[in-house]
Formats: sequence, C-alpha cells, structure tokens
Amino acid sequence: MLPVRLARSSSIQSRAPDTLDDQLLKVVVIGDVTVGKTSFIQRYVNNTYKEGYKATIGVDFSLKQIRWSNTCSIKLQLWDIAGQERFASITRAYYRGADGCFLLFDLSNSATLRRAARWKEDLDAKCRLPDGSPVPCLLLANKSDLRQRQVTKEEIRDLCQKYAFVGCREVSVKDNINVAESVRFLVDIIMGQSHLANSPTKTTQLQDSHPAARRKFCAC
Repeated sequence: MLPVRLARSSSIQSRAPDTLDDQLLKVVVIGDVTVGKTSFIQRYVNNTYKEGYKATIGVDFSLKQIRWSNTCSIKLQLWDIAGQERFASITRAYYRGADGCFLLFDLSNSATLRRAARWKEDLDAKCRLPDGSPVPCLLLANKSDLRQRQVTKEEIRDLCQKYAFVGCREVSVKDNINVAESVRFLVDIIMGQSHLANSPTKTTQLQDSHPAARRKFCAC
C-alpha cells in the first residue's frame, strides 16, 4: 500500500461554534505530474508556494476547516493523487468516496490537456456519487502567469463541454489567482448535491442560498 501523509490542517476562521453542523468533504486533485496539484493544495491550505515541489509518491492529503455558512462548518479533505502512470492501478483506488474533484492541466503543455480527457474518463468509470451521478469535477488550467501558451481558450471550453465538467477556470497557483475562488465554487456545487443533505428541505435551502452552485464556472 502506498503511503498517505496527512498535512497540517488550517482554518480560514476561528473554530466554528459547537452548534454548527459539520460536513466532511473529500475532494480529489488529479492530473499529470508537474501540472501543479501539490502546489495548488499548499497554496489553498497554507497560502504558501515553493518552486520545485517533489512529485507526489502515492497519495497525500491535507485538511482545512472552513466556515461555509452561518449554520455549517466544513472539514475539507484535499487528496493529492500521484500523476505518474506507474501508480495508476493503486492510487486511483483512493477515488472511492470522493465528493468532488479538481482536474489540473498545464497551459504551457498541450499534452496535459489531451491527457486530462483520460483522467476524467477514468474518474467517471471508477467513482460515482451514491445516487449514481458523476462526481462533480472542475477543470483548472494552471500556470496562467506564463506567457508561453500551448492551449487555446476554445480547446479548453470544448473539452469542458464534451466531458461534462461542472466548469473550467484559468488559475495561477504561483501568483495565487483564482485558487480560493475555484475551491469555493466546487464546494458550493458539492453542498448542493442531495446525498449530503439530511432532508429535501435542506437541499433546497443550500441551493437557494448559493446561486453560484447552479451556474457554470467557465472563464477560460
């Protein structure tokens, strides 16, 4: 079994009151090696960025507690799935139980966009929500800070629509552009899913209170 390391947890606010409902969300972060998955997680959880992160061996995960609403606190697990193909048969077992997914590719490397399609197909084939629907997956085009681009906006939008992503977004983990916004959007989508609600009434309230969960997030 490949190792799983638990990174230091972080919180965007002080500890939520005991009266809040807690939700535990598991979100997997997938994509080719070197596209910036580990850096994305570290930027969001700890607001840090380091050049030259080592490739993930197996699976790591980090935890961050966030205040989602006045009545709900979320413990967000971000699972960093190794991108090397030799780990595929083992690491993809960690898809199980995922509530959401970020799929990253590198804007300066067109091959990572082409392989993003295979990552999405693999996710859809191996992991479903309890109601049988696909795990909501947000496509992230990383390294928007670089001038050299090998991928057009049209190619990103076409792949986003063809493979039924919940949306797409250009991000720069290095410059901290659209990182937190992307996480918030996906969490809104997840919290609108019926399998996380205790009752139909709660589901409706969640969706109504966050209209972003009902629209596409395409800004490519």
